Amino acid sequence: MFSQEQWGQLLANFIEEGRELTRQAESALLAMDEGDTDPDLINGLFRAVHTLKGSAGLFSLEEFVAFAHHQENLIMRVRDAEQRLTREQISVLLQGLDVLSGELERLAAGEEPSPLTRIFAEQFQQIQALAPDSLDNHPAMVDESLVNIAREEHVRAAESWHISLRCDPTLFEFGFDPASFIRYLGKLGQVVHLQVIHQHLPAWSDYQAELCYLGLELDLVSEASKEEIEGVFDFIRELSTLRILPPDSRLQDYLQLMMSLPDEQQLLGEILIASGLLTANELAEGLAHQINDPEAGKLGEVLVQDGVVPAVAVEQALIKQQASRDKKHTDSAFIKVSAGKLDELINLVGELVIAAAGGEMLARGRADSELLASVSAINRHVEQIRESALRLRMVEIGETFLRFQRLVRDASQELGKQIVLKIEGAETELDKSVVDRISEPLTHLVRNALDHGLETPQERLTRGKSEHGTLRLNAFHESGSIVIEVQDDGRGLDAERIRQKAIQKGLLSDEAILDESATYQLIFEPGFSTAETVSNLSGRGVGMDVVRRNVEALRGTIELDSQPGKGCCVRIRLPLTLAIIDGFLVNVGHTPLVIPLDMVTECLDAAGINSQQKYSYRELRGHPLPIINLRHHFAIDGPTAKRENIVVVSHGKQQLGLIVDQLLGEQQIVIKPLGQVFTRLRDISGSSILGSGQVALILDIPGMLQHVHEMLAAAQTVQNT
Repeated sequence: MFSQEQWGQLLANFIEEGRELTRQAESALLAMDEGDTDPDLINGLFRAVHTLKGSAGLFSLEEFVAFAHHQENLIMRVRDAEQRLTREQISVLLQGLDVLSGELERLAAGEEPSPLTRIFAEQFQQIQALAPDSLDNHPAMVDESLVNIAREEHVRAAESWHISLRCDPTLFEFGFDPASFIRYLGKLGQVVHLQVIHQHLPAWSDYQAELCYLGLELDLVSEASKEEIEGVFDFIRELSTLRILPPDSRLQDYLQLMMSLPDEQQLLGEILIASGLLTANELAEGLAHQINDPEAGKLGEVLVQDGVVPAVAVEQALIKQQASRDKKHTDSAFIKVSAGKLDELINLVGELVIAAAGGEMLARGRADSELLASVSAINRHVEQIRESALRLRMVEIGETFLRFQRLVRDASQELGKQIVLKIEGAETELDKSVVDRISEPLTHLVRNALDHGLETPQERLTRGKSEHGTLRLNAFHESGSIVIEVQDDGRGLDAERIRQKAIQKGLLSDEAILDESATYQLIFEPGFSTAETVSNLSGRGVGMDVVRRNVEALRGTIELDSQPGKGCCVRIRLPLTLAIIDGFLVNVGHTPLVIPLDMVTECLDAAGINSQQKYSYRELRGHPLPIINLRHHFAIDGPTAKRENIVVVSHGKQQLGLIVDQLLGEQQIVIKPLGQVFTRLRDISGSSILGSGQVALILDIPGMLQHVHEMLAAAQTVQNT
């Protein structure tokens, strides 16, 4: 028996596996909905649903199992009819996956399984209505044409797979017909011998038409593997007993393959599965037999006794197993680690970085060259540990992008639009915590692009466009940051309409003069919306302000690039990680400040700049460079340096100069969040603790650039009035 803790862990594993299986099934359905005709898709779809159903059965989730079973049933009936899933069938299967996903989340939240009976009935009616008619018309019995195959020993026995099938009496109640599976075997090869086993037929007075009393013995000539043949009967694994024996002529080939296998397989069952003589289902049944019958003997004996594999194959596998045990075991390439443990590791590495920086400062203060060399070596290793630890949390953004396939499909149907989703840069990596928190803002942006950005097919044709609209999700690295783009080829933004709406809502005065970029930024103001009607997707004036707030909480920025009539691109720029960065340390007075190193372009002498001005300009390679004097900007007291410096920083296409007193050089910076009191503090994104114990503030370069932009816009307004 399992302890409560063990049972909880098993349930957690099932929920995590269930989420992955539903994602796989959804991806397969969406690929088929887009016209992919790969036959492996429907088989993969079935395997995902079948595995989900089987796993749920271990936890006695009866309603869940029954619901998933009818999903399976529709998939099998379409496959056996050699048809493709229609759009309606795909829709009903997607709705079913939503129900199963919702049930998984209920279990994850610790709630009791919900009664799915009502939804189950609705789903069953839809399945029955959408199932191929050809499968509903034939009787639940073996065709006479199949029964009449010669039952005597045939000349091709040596080259045939022998299949033994015994059906559960309740097989018909679940809508299955043994004949359909025999027909499907014809796709894999030729049935050269078939015998119907009917000795379990009761007397006529005891006969019940809804029960199945039949069994089958047949021989199949095929080049298919044992796993492929077993896959034909996947739908009725729980409702039958199946035995598959390889052809005599191919047994030697399997044995040779077994001996050529690599040495990773250490268990008897693994060796037999890898050689193709045993399937995973047969192994599970053999292990169950061994557990339930303590006198059954070893696994190999059980498999031979049950007629699953020949005795010579078990002997050869034992020889292979002994040879493998004589060699060194190979460590597993992957290990699952909880996100909480990784966060704890990153925190400890952060403290190590601070301690190492303090050690280096002490060594420099004592001017001890040997101690300094030793501390420098420690710091190099700490930096390597830091980089390795941060890479552990890096994940590809592709999984987040793929989740929008379903959203785009459903929105296309609801809005009557034809929309194609294109994904680029799915392999781009960033911190898992960033991925988790960027999902909601991306959802808002995608919904707005689908509803407001892309036109209906009629509108697009009128404007000389293709009737299919395109939504593109892209991600790439740039200057130490990650850039995520949500781009559509729709209407684009109407700057004048945005301006008028902002004036109506009191967000902007009639006299205000904004450039196009600043006008576009108005859509991120709370309560702003240009939608004439409210839909299920957007138009309520909430969401875009949440997008900006969430992006800024990640120390990121959001930009808009639009061309009326051609489309709009929303560009989110985020840091790769939220934990530890390379910083450039400067001093203003006695106050240490940190600039993210990846934003630092160059350093210049501040000679010729009026140090009494808060804001000024200078020319840099033929272009004006706005400059902020940090001493006046932050009202910092302290002695003025004899020689001031300008640190040139860049973010995207914008540049800014910062006047500082001292350049202290590069340093690893552990980011500490600001307290609630300082959440609205402008131009500061966080803090850090230096090796000396001082607190250094981290500058918000994107925020400072925005600050300068607003200041210039205000100055322009004053000048025009």
